[in-house]
Amino acid sequence: MKRVLVAMSGGVDSSVAACLLKEGGYEVIGATMRIWKETDGTDHPYGCCGVAHVEDARRVAQQLGIPFYVLNLEEAFEREVIAYFCEEYERGRTPNPCILCNERIKFGSLLERAKALGAHYLATGHYARVGLDPASGRFLLKKGIDPKKDQSYVLFSLSQDQLRHCLFPLGIFRKGEVRGIASSLGLRVHDKPESQEICFIHDRSYHSFLEERLKSATEPGPIVDKNGTVLGRHRGIPFYTIGQRRGLRLARGVPLYVVALDPKRNVVVVGEKHEVFRDTFVVRRVNWIPEEEAPSSCRAWVKIRYNHPGAEAVLFRQGDRTLKVQFKEPQKAITPGQAAVFYDGETVLGGGWIEEVL
Repeated sequence: MKRVLVAMSGGVDSSVAACLLKEGGYEVIGATMRIWKETDGTDHPYGCCGVAHVEDARRVAQQLGIPFYVLNLEEAFEREVIAYFCEEYERGRTPNPCILCNERIKFGSLLERAKALGAHYLATGHYARVGLDPASGRFLLKKGIDPKKDQSYVLFSLSQDQLRHCLFPLGIFRKGEVRGIASSLGLRVHDKPESQEICFIHDRSYHSFLEERLKSATEPGPIVDKNGTVLGRHRGIPFYTIGQRRGLRLARGVPLYVVALDPKRNVVVVGEKHEVFRDTFVVRRVNWIPEEEAPSSCRAWVKIRYNHPGAEAVLFRQGDRTLKVQFKEPQKAITPGQAAVFYDGETVLGGGWIEEVL
């Protein structure tokens, strides 16, 4: 019997994943990652890593009759995710901490803990699928069948070794079906609302978190147009992102958007809507999944953020793990620091981090 450790967050998805695997004949262990210390001893209402969520996971594990552990990964999370999150904003970039958490914490530190417990696999409640290409022997990452819930975008950076040890039981289900399974089993979390925010942010805005962490980087400065004319003042570079319109407090007769951030000069550059659209950018630290490296050029469907519908583009290899991406049609708010993920139909070709917009 193959042993699997299920990362249980206390939500409906990971709970159903654990149940499906147990029903499928696996020896299931449940585990919740402790990644963020509650300094005031209370449970914050928005994040997904508080005491109440741990207890929900524990109760589900008890109901399923499986062992359950709370594993302390605070140090790794601080080093690999929190530090990255702050550094990216300090550089005038917009990070995606969920991708780093998946790559380095769930399928990094937690996977190592799973192996130490004798588990062959690590399973999560992600809506995605993993398959094996018989011709190449490489593992492939594919979209979940529910287009509204597909989470393959945040898993693009997983290596072959990580994919080899992944199980995503929910990839073949739609969200409504998952809630139906949970309800039929009498799981207490069957109607629990989803967590939509960054797990380590205690309030609904990340601004206060960054103000505490990046005091020197949150100094006010000028808002200028492309000609350098000062139009107003900003609150601090980390509080702005490419394409942002709200919160600029500028009255110019036409809507203005953030088109560039210059942390070295502490300047926010704004322009009209058409100036936010671009078609070419550079992606670095590319992870190519079906083969060892990307071809010299190819066509793909490219997403430039999680909620982006994607668009047709041509990829040009420019060096070691570096690609130039050229969209067929300009796209709004191509943002340094975000991930660009490449698809061929339902298959993830790979992805990387947006470094520069040309």
